[in-house]
Amino acid sequence: MNILCSNDDGILAPGLALLTDVCREVGEVTVVAPDREQSGTSHSLTLHRPLRPARRPDGAYQVDGTPTDCVMLALETLMPERPDFVFSGVNHGPNMGEDVLYSGTVSAAMEGVMLGVPGIAISFNGSDPELMATYRETLVRLVRKITSADEFPRNTLLNINLPRRTASEVQGVKVTQLGSRFFSDSLTRMTDPWGREIMWIGGGTITWTGGADADHAAVADGYISITPLHMDLTNYALIETVRSWNLE
Repeated sequence: MNILCSNDDGILAPGLALLTDVCREVGEVTVVAPDREQSGTSHSLTLHRPLRPARRPDGAYQVDGTPTDCVMLALETLMPERPDFVFSGVNHGPNMGEDVLYSGTVSAAMEGVMLGVPGIAISFNGSDPELMATYRETLVRLVRKITSADEFPRNTLLNINLPRRTASEVQGVKVTQLGSRFFSDSLTRMTDPWGREIMWIGGGTITWTGGADADHAAVADGYISITPLHMDLTNYALIETVRSWNLE
């Protein structure tokens, strides 16, 4: 089995090292990841300059581009054979609710799906590498089960979030749906050293909504959350309503 590992935290991120180590328990692993942090880049592509993949002494590739660039280059040019799975992560920080629209971690897995390869994104609801490392054996078991499944659904990725606690304290695994979050006070107005106004996006207060089956609720309760996501964003319930508007 051939597995591609990527991420959005960069080639030197401890989470990527953990994921690579885990995936090597079940197959041959190729690592293609950004040369620096690319969090929040979503599904962006680098179109206005060339990309330069560089081979590292350990055999991994670092790319001066986005997570989506990395997966595209890996599948189209860098790997001699297409992988059986694309794993992205382990992200330092959660990717739940609307995060999946901004996340480079999720987008790397999504690019695999768009190119016909099953994708799995894994994130940790924290930033402590030592705490994250306690999940090694848990992730080995999880990756074995996923990669040995009878049939991985087409056009679908799995978005996995690990709670911020040791693996031994995890309550179990829940298959969930996306919750929703609202950010307040996430834009800070500042001035630069020359007195010009600047805006800084980040921080703020998060309010989560969603029922007991939501991803954030499961993670808050100490469960590993697994949310199946698919590419079709069509709101089928509103098709007839919009047709009734007679927009022609």
